[in-house]
Amino acid sequence: MSAVPPQRWEVRVQRPIAYDVIKAPALFDPASDLLMSFGNPHGRRFVVVDGTVDRLHGERIRGYFRERGIEARIQVFPGGEEHKNSEIYQDIARALDAFPIHRRDEPVIAIGGGVLTDVVAFVAASYRRGVPHIKVPTTLMGYVDAALGIKAGINFNGNKNRLGAFEPPLAVLLDRSFLPTLPRRHLVNGVCEIIKLAIIRDAGLFQRLERDAARAVATCFSEPAGEAILDGAIGGMLEELVPNLHEEDLARRVDFGHTFSYGLETRHEHRLLHGEAVLLDILVSTCIAQARGLLSAFEADRIFALVEALDAGLDYGVLDTDLMWASLLDRVKHRNGLQRVPMPTGIGHCLFLNDISRAELDAAVLALHSRIKASHEPAIEC
Repeated sequence: MSAVPPQRWEVRVQRPIAYDVIKAPALFDPASDLLMSFGNPHGRRFVVVDGTVDRLHGERIRGYFRERGIEARIQVFPGGEEHKNSEIYQDIARALDAFPIHRRDEPVIAIGGGVLTDVVAFVAASYRRGVPHIKVPTTLMGYVDAALGIKAGINFNGNKNRLGAFEPPLAVLLDRSFLPTLPRRHLVNGVCEIIKLAIIRDAGLFQRLERDAARAVATCFSEPAGEAILDGAIGGMLEELVPNLHEEDLARRVDFGHTFSYGLETRHEHRLLHGEAVLLDILVSTCIAQARGLLSAFEADRIFALVEALDAGLDYGVLDTDLMWASLLDRVKHRNGLQRVPMPTGIGHCLFLNDISRAELDAAVLALHSRIKASHEPAIEC
């Protein structure tokens, strides 16, 4: 008897993704229609606000909805990487379930940093199998990086972003008025991601950082030169993300600085902000690239000079080659069996390495420590 071929039904569907990233000054001016232009302009809104943002801007946010006659439930999120977990996810989901919204025309609004927008986007992706949401990033990290894409998730089982989804927002609304209330450390934290982008893809952006980054931080990006840095970073990030939103291609230039940093940030979440961990990874990678002859001494010096001028206050004491090597091995799993480590081949260019050795990592960390020590030794006058 011949085998009976299995009956087969083919299902092939493409879900369109379309959302706008919009510069939105004075977003919470009651005269502004922008925020309520997504969905039913008179409908209810479930709004999740970072705790610090609520303390500094909560009355302005509440006043916006009050003046416009919108019934809004303001859910305050405790903030911080330590709260990016399943307990907070469930707390938000319970609060949302107690304030029922229309499934399609009353979007959830996330107002806060990258941790908050990641968690709220994951709630939106899973509540009723998906409800629309809007991101309003209030940190520089969220403004230029975390809020721009479609990744959502929470930390789980001691691992960052181990549970998550890809969920596009209705819009990302960028209001720079939140930036002046950020501590300097958090502004620099966001600049670290801009440095990442400049090194691996945009020599012009790197030059702007060399010229204007210190003043941009000092003025909270309120001047034209600072705004130009932000615009260049946002445009560059979106050019990288859009062709590969679902990460079908795992060789991603924007993963520069996100290989060795993974374990450092997870182990030392109370000592390191995300951008600081990324910048440490960038400096270690710069040492590897220079040792391999991929990056000239002159270009490596430019990277270190920019970091020095930024006065990032990096905690080099967290560098741990055992932990960093374990991070690389974990990233190999995440990147489907290959290291796929972005490595600069000059300012504005990169390639991907798949053969970094433990000895090479050890040597790079040693070289970085030696360089930092030498840079802080007093000059000897003859």
